[in-house]
Amino acid sequence: MSAGKSERLTRIGTGGRYLIVPMDHGITLGAIKGLKNIESTIDAVTQGGADSVLTQKGIADRVHENKNGAGYIVHLNGSTSIGPDENDKRLTGTVQDAIRAGADAVSFHINVGSDYEPDQISQLGELTSQATEYGIPVLAMTYARGHDVREDNPESFAEDLGHAVRLGEELGADVVKTAYSGTPDTFEHVVESTRLPVVIAGGSKGTDEETLAMVRGAMDAGAAGVSMGRSIFQHDDPGAITQAIAAVIHDDATAREAIERAGLAAEV
Repeated sequence: MSAGKSERLTRIGTGGRYLIVPMDHGITLGAIKGLKNIESTIDAVTQGGADSVLTQKGIADRVHENKNGAGYIVHLNGSTSIGPDENDKRLTGTVQDAIRAGADAVSFHINVGSDYEPDQISQLGELTSQATEYGIPVLAMTYARGHDVREDNPESFAEDLGHAVRLGEELGADVVKTAYSGTPDTFEHVVESTRLPVVIAGGSKGTDEETLAMVRGAMDAGAAGVSMGRSIFQHDDPGAITQAIAAVIHDDATAREAIERAGLAAEV
């Protein structure tokens, strides 16, 4: 790994652990809650302890003045929820675009097992080659989504997720993001499928306790953190939930300890 890439990885995480807040959802879902005034959301989550934030390149000028020294990742593909197929993620920029936008890293979403997997594999492979030329880290969002993905069974789903994260490593990524399989025991297989740091997505928005229990389970299985969007930026108090998640990731707090530290009300 080049010195430049190694240095930039330290900007998007802390001590090999990552609390990334992706806010690229505007391209997919529009100006939803938490993204209309994205400046205040970025300020809240970075003050709450987010290591880095992630957006599409066009939002860069709304990011930098509000990220409080946190790292910045530019996402390079996307789709819309009102288009023909949301799984059909198309390129939205280049590594050079991300550098011009002031990014410390780039990210790319691939739906392993979908009809669009072949094109996305080629695109991710090309992207990692380009990023290596500039010493830019790549976060590969390697989801298992397709006709044959076995989401209804945690053990089988973990096998598919393990395949997805291994694909990310094989194609030259530096950090991989994927779904949580549902239990720490099954997620161990996912983490063991690659030498890369594995971060989990937020999944469906649940209660604070459910979110923090999921993060705690992933960390217990060996995950390196989270890349969590709506569960954070659509929270009634984005700064507080970020603080709680940071306590689990960086201080090894339990879900209950994290809720207390952040001053969140426990759900009944």
